[in-house]
Amino acid sequence: MEEIKQNKMATVPMHKLIWRMGLPMIVSMVLQSVYNIVDTAFVINMGADGIAGNLALTYAFPVQLLIIAIGVGTGVGINALLSKKLGEKDAHGASKTVGNGIFLGLCIYAAFLLFGLFGCRPFVAMQAGGNAQAAEMGASYLKICCCFSFGAIGFTVYERFLQSTGKTLFSTISQVSGAAANIVLDYVFIYPCKMGIEGAAWATVIGQILSLAVAMLFHYFANREIKNTFKAMIPSGTVIKGIYKIGISAALMQGLLSVMMLGMTSILGTVGQKETAELLQGSFGIYYKIMQFALFAAFGLSNTIISVLSFNYGRKDRRRAMDCIKFGILDSLIVAVAVTVLFECFAAPLSRLFGMASGEGGDAIQATVTSAIRIASAGYVFMAFSVAVQGVLQAFRYALFPLLISFLRLCFFVFPVAYLFTLAENVVDLIWWTFPIVEFLTAAISAPILRFACKKRLGGLSDTL
Repeated sequence: MEEIKQNKMATVPMHKLIWRMGLPMIVSMVLQSVYNIVDTAFVINMGADGIAGNLALTYAFPVQLLIIAIGVGTGVGINALLSKKLGEKDAHGASKTVGNGIFLGLCIYAAFLLFGLFGCRPFVAMQAGGNAQAAEMGASYLKICCCFSFGAIGFTVYERFLQSTGKTLFSTISQVSGAAANIVLDYVFIYPCKMGIEGAAWATVIGQILSLAVAMLFHYFANREIKNTFKAMIPSGTVIKGIYKIGISAALMQGLLSVMMLGMTSILGTVGQKETAELLQGSFGIYYKIMQFALFAAFGLSNTIISVLSFNYGRKDRRRAMDCIKFGILDSLIVAVAVTVLFECFAAPLSRLFGMASGEGGDAIQATVTSAIRIASAGYVFMAFSVAVQGVLQAFRYALFPLLISFLRLCFFVFPVAYLFTLAENVVDLIWWTFPIVEFLTAAISAPILRFACKKRLGGLSDTL
C-alpha cells in the first residue's frame, strides 16, 4: 500500500497541486468540445449544403450532449468513489469500483445503440419542421454517432480511472490523440472523399475510439494502484449505488445541457419568419459549441476539485480540504477571466471559421455568432464560480445541491428569460443577454449553498491527521 501513502494528492502543496492536476484536465475537457466544433466548421463550409448541414448538426447536438452527459456523470461518480477508496486505502473497494464502472459503461452504450438504430430519424424530424434536407442529414449523422458511441462512453470511464489516481497527463494524451485524428479525418472524409456530413460523423467516432484505446493502454499498464480483475466487473448493488449516489446527479446536471439545447432551439424556432428562426437556431448551435471551450475548462477544474477534495475528505484532512476549495475556486475564476478576454478579442476570427458558407447566409451567421460571443462571455466568471461550487458539493457527496444549481442555470432561469427576449423586435441582438443574466443569478444562489456545505461537512474535522 506504499503507493497509496505517497499519492501526491496527500502531499503536494495545494496551490501547486490544483494547477498540476487541473491543467491536463482542462485540456482534456476542452478537447471534448473540439469534436463538435471541428465537425461544424468543416460541414458549414462544404459548399451549397453547408447551411443545411449546420442546422442538421444543431438538431443532432442534444443527443450528443446526452451521450457525454451520461458518460461523464457516471465517470464523476466513479471518480468520487474511487478517489475516496484510495484515500481510505481500501484496495478491494477501489478494484470493485473500476470493474463496476466498466460494466456500467457497457450498459450505457447498449442503450444508445438501440436509440441509434430506431430513434434518430423521428428525433431530428421533430425539430426540423419542414426542412427535409436538414432532417435527413441530421438523422444520418446522429445514427453513426450513436451506433458507435462506445468510444465516447468508454473514454469517459477510463479517463476517470486515470484522473482518480492523479495521472491526468495520461488522460490528456489520450484525448489529444483522438482530437487530432478527428481534425485530420474530418478534412479527408468531407473534402477529398466527398462523404459529406456522414464523413464528419465517421471522423468523430474514429477519433473517440482512438482516445478510448490509448486510455485503456495507460490504465492497464500504468495504473499500478488499482488491481484489475474480471471478477471485479460482476455487478455489485452497493458499488453501483455508491457510484450513482453522486453520478446520477452529475449525469442529470450534464443532461440538462441537452435539455437546454433542445429547449432553446425550440424557443428560437418560434421567432418571426422562418429565415430569422433558422438563422438564430444555426447561430445558437455554433455559439454553444464555441462556448463549450469556457464551460469545459470550468468542468476541468471542477473535476480536479472532485478528485483532490474527495481524496482529502476521505482522509478527514480538514486543512487540505479547505485549501482545495479555496484554490480550486480561485483558479476557476482566473481561467474564466482568461477565456473571457480571449473570446472578446477574437470573437470575429472565431466566427469567420463558420462564416465561409456561400451567400448572404454565411455573412449573417458570422455577424450573429460574433455578437453572441461578445455578449454572452460577460457571464463566464459567474459560470465558473457556480461550476466550481458544484465540484465541491459533489466531492462532499451531495446529490441534490449540484443538481439544483444546474437546473437553475440551464432551465429555470434560461427559458423564461430567453422567451421574453424573443418578444422584442431586435431579438437577434438581445437574445444573447440571456446567458450572462442567468449566470449571475445562479452564482448569487450558489454562494450561500457553498457556505452551508463547508460548515456541515468540515465543521467536525481536525486540521491535522
